[in-house]
Amino acid sequence: MKKEIPVEGMSCAACAISVENTLRNSPGVKNASVNYANHAATIEWEEQTISLNELQKKIQATGYDLLIEEIEQAELEEKAKDAFKKLKLKTIFAGILALPVFVIGMFWMDMPYGNYIMWVFTTPILFVFGNQFFKNAWKQTKNLSANMDTLVAISTGIAYLYSSFNTFFPTFLEAKGLEPHVYFEAAAVILFFILLGKTLEAGAKAGTGEALKKLMGLQPTDLIVLQNGKELTKKTIDVQLGELILIKPGQKIPLDGKTVEGESYVNENMLTGEPIPVLKSIQSKVFAGTINQAGSFVFEVEKISKNTLLSQIIDRVKAAQGSKAPVQKLVDKVAAVFVPVVLLIGLLTMLVWGFSGVDEAWLRGIMAMITVFVIACPCALGLATPTAIITAIGKGADMGILIKDAESLEKGIKIDTIILDKTGTITEGKPKVSHFITSEDCTELDRKAIFSLEKKSEHPLANAIAAYLSQENLEIKSFKSITGHGVQGIIEGDIYRVGNLKWIKSEGVTSNTELKNKAEKALEEGFIIVFASKNDHLIGFFMIGDLVKETSKEAITNLKHMGIEVHMLTGDQEKTAWLIAKSVDIEHYKSEMLPQDKAEYIKTLQSKGKKVGMVGDGINDSEALSIADLSIAMGHGTDIAMDIAEITLVHSDLNDIPKSLKLTKKSIKIIHQNLFWAFIYNIIGIPVAAGLLYPMFGFLLNPMIAGAAMALSSVSVVTNSLRLRK
Repeated sequence: MKKEIPVEGMSCAACAISVENTLRNSPGVKNASVNYANHAATIEWEEQTISLNELQKKIQATGYDLLIEEIEQAELEEKAKDAFKKLKLKTIFAGILALPVFVIGMFWMDMPYGNYIMWVFTTPILFVFGNQFFKNAWKQTKNLSANMDTLVAISTGIAYLYSSFNTFFPTFLEAKGLEPHVYFEAAAVILFFILLGKTLEAGAKAGTGEALKKLMGLQPTDLIVLQNGKELTKKTIDVQLGELILIKPGQKIPLDGKTVEGESYVNENMLTGEPIPVLKSIQSKVFAGTINQAGSFVFEVEKISKNTLLSQIIDRVKAAQGSKAPVQKLVDKVAAVFVPVVLLIGLLTMLVWGFSGVDEAWLRGIMAMITVFVIACPCALGLATPTAIITAIGKGADMGILIKDAESLEKGIKIDTIILDKTGTITEGKPKVSHFITSEDCTELDRKAIFSLEKKSEHPLANAIAAYLSQENLEIKSFKSITGHGVQGIIEGDIYRVGNLKWIKSEGVTSNTELKNKAEKALEEGFIIVFASKNDHLIGFFMIGDLVKETSKEAITNLKHMGIEVHMLTGDQEKTAWLIAKSVDIEHYKSEMLPQDKAEYIKTLQSKGKKVGMVGDGINDSEALSIADLSIAMGHGTDIAMDIAEITLVHSDLNDIPKSLKLTKKSIKIIHQNLFWAFIYNIIGIPVAAGLLYPMFGFLLNPMIAGAAMALSSVSVVTNSLRLRK
């Protein structure tokens, strides 16, 4: 059996890995992958060996849950939203309470009743807002494993219990000549920052599920079926092959099929990425999710709901997201070894001191063990990644570069190949008039007449012509619009026509050799040509195209200087693709690419060992964006592209790509530095705390100094992260 089953209770990437490992290690499970993006596990198992109920119990034992009962998607989304809201509220309240504890613990240690105040504020942080760490740690312990939660629970729990004892029974240590120090600020701050990191991660991942939801929303839930000449409303999922569907102006096409009656222009931008709608006449293919323009038509269903091209895109995006299991953070990997080692060192420290024969041996042993646990607190580790991420994301936002999460930053440093979608990425993304080439006898009145006709036209290119001319509107008599050909009307007593040359000539208009030669040259340059005539002669033609952005060539040159190979993919025709690639100095390009072709192209590059970044702006790029090692969306593009993308360029300027890659490199360098110093601090601090220097120098680390050293390491990590602002 193979099935996708929702998972409840995951709050971070490490949770997904924990669930995945539990499933994979279960007898009878052939394969399992957990997708944190949509909170679901895809499991392949042998029913005769293990049942879903048994798998559910195994997952429940680790602190999560497999929702094996059928559940509505809306209910699942609601559960995920509620979980995120709760996590966010816990983080906010923990932060509010941690602030006064930190201020008192670091600056006003001798204030009256300071210890009691800190105890009051710290207690709810541990047992209300941070209780998940203690619950998860206990479940991990029962399963004979350890992770970051175990480390957090042990270190903060020990610091809290020791501090609470010294707060309520200070005379116990004072009678033995020892200072009863407290470490409430360590416990409070650690839990707050770990919660903050989990909230940032959960918030970043939430958008990925939104992308799938919006893709699914492209297919209408209801449609109009024609049966015996009557219009009947029906659910899209209930429609069968061969049924006839009526599509009215402005409607989304619900299924794949072929037209059998009527004609209209259809916007297929979500499939091809091209901005110019396509004329659909009898026997033309239509696809689910595309948008009808002005006309009406009837089409025959050739593919039902689950088999449409749009459904295939949704399935592939889902599969691509699921295949990219989040990389377990270095902290979590080390924690599996670090936690038992710290526990062992702490226990050995106490035993060695206890049997050493020195004065107050067992008390000194317990103090040394507590010092080990305090200095092992993962405060610097907890700060290392979140502070760098927050600073990098803030710096990126200032530059108009929106970065989703830490994983996005890490991917950016490995990219050696960038794939650019043509339309809307290299080019403006909408048809514009480049030039209006006129005959010598074309007057200002002729321009106004053409403008007036195009303002009334429903042709997809009419807006581009009207925007270019921007003239005074004139009164039109006998206006006609001939779908697929052009428009005509009588203005000031003259007959004006705007459309394709074949139609205009068929109306008795004589050709102009000079204009015709210029038009043929423009066609070779990849422009769409629209002619205009007055009475029986041509007066000019419009050169219309999707123009290259001013900064595109410069950005591509900068990427090449960084040693990055640049490719261009487009759904447009070969001639246009070649001209655009040539104009911006791109050697590698492919034309007439469907969404699945783009994804396959990326997979081919990845199979050759390339680390591929995909830059796109449309629904047609969504699968390619999901497959790529790093996905970048243009800010003016569709919400779906931006939801899937790990980096969004707000200004839709390709120059921001090299900037974002440089920012990711600097950010990861800072994170690695932070983790290095945090680990070095523990590697040096723990043996000293255990009493390694005592036999040679008589030096025994005071728990208060351990706390101060821990605070200093945290300050150094934060300061290092803030360097990213420069």
